[in-house]
Amino acid sequence: MVPLTVIGTGYVGLVTAACFAEMGHPVLGVDRDREKLNLLRTGTCPFYEPGLDALVAKHVGSGRITFTDDLIHGARASRIIFICVGTPPLPDGQADLSQVEEVARQIAEHADGYRLLVEKSTVPVRTAQWIKRTCALFRRSNAQIDVASNPEFLREGSAVHDFLHPDRIVLGVESDEGRDQLLKLYKSFTCPILVTNIATAELIKHASNAFLAMKISFVNFAADVCERVGADIGQVAEGMGFDQRIGRAFLYAGAGYGGSCFPKDVKAFMRMAEEVGVEAGLLREVDRINDLRIERLLAKLREALWVINGKTIAVLGLAFKPNTDDIREAPSLRLIGRLAEGPARLRLYDPQAMGRMREVFPAVPGRIEYAASPAEAAQGAEAVVVLTEWEEFKTLDFETLKRGMRTPIIVDGRNMLDPAEMAQLGFEYYSVGRPAIRHAF
Repeated sequence: MVPLTVIGTGYVGLVTAACFAEMGHPVLGVDRDREKLNLLRTGTCPFYEPGLDALVAKHVGSGRITFTDDLIHGARASRIIFICVGTPPLPDGQADLSQVEEVARQIAEHADGYRLLVEKSTVPVRTAQWIKRTCALFRRSNAQIDVASNPEFLREGSAVHDFLHPDRIVLGVESDEGRDQLLKLYKSFTCPILVTNIATAELIKHASNAFLAMKISFVNFAADVCERVGADIGQVAEGMGFDQRIGRAFLYAGAGYGGSCFPKDVKAFMRMAEEVGVEAGLLREVDRINDLRIERLLAKLREALWVINGKTIAVLGLAFKPNTDDIREAPSLRLIGRLAEGPARLRLYDPQAMGRMREVFPAVPGRIEYAASPAEAAQGAEAVVVLTEWEEFKTLDFETLKRGMRTPIIVDGRNMLDPAEMAQLGFEYYSVGRPAIRHAF
């Protein structure tokens, strides 16, 4: 088994650490957030990701995972070091690489002997060259520092499964030693392993996320057309998906994409392309279409309610996708912000993400309230907006929900409910790219 250091214990880093431990490797997790480390040392996961809490508890208990806030110790503890720190977007769309630079510098200053620094965070193309330069400037005389890229392709909500059962593994390397070290680490996997140069590996990650974001924006563009001509985007997408060249995945119209990857990666890829002289108009349009989704939902609310000011609106789903508590770049953030300006009275519910949303929008009696259940959120509401396709929302007792509402209006931002069933129950039902169901007056 290979001792590993994983720097950064966020979504990517903690999943990486826990899954490598599950494979039998001893792992040292490094993070400067001492409050988070205190939780982790008790075997408690600081965020919600299905299956991850059990792995963390199991391997903290076995001693296979340990944690420290001492980056110098982390630099000296293992020959292979995974960099999993955050790379948040800057106002101009570039990725903030200050944490990556700090890690590279400190490892170079304190490592002795051979070290393989592996980019796991999503970073722009050519980041590895900057890591190499930083290490060359600051390294100790006896340090031999190699750099590689091993991009992650984890989906929040199924990240543990995705790590242990990947579609592919991409290894960007520039030395035989780095290639051999990583191939040895992943030798038990049966999926395709693609070995490339580092720039290619970095670009595979950005291109993959940008393409998936493009599919989402395309189907939302098609949904806008469907609404104008009376077509059904669900059937359009189904018809498209039978074509094996297209596929059905990510052809779901709705409130748009969010999360820590797609918005940031599209902007960073766009910025990088323009810096090297490549026109990025396609990605600008992908980004623009996604930004319009909340305006489209607000328009549907106005169509249903006429006046939003003073109305009570229940929002079901705050996380950017189901099976996570992550609200980064979630459509809910923008919608709640706009409705609060209205001002509307908001009642919010999510199975996992309410704690994180409270940090952004604290409860204000009579203005923004957090409910213990969907039924409580909908009590006395003039409309319910569905923003996250949690499984529990599909099986709600809608008859009871309707009886508690002031007016039976649902705006389904994820097209997760059946229009005919909603009509039969007596709801006015508005979705994305499908004909609205309104009461006749």
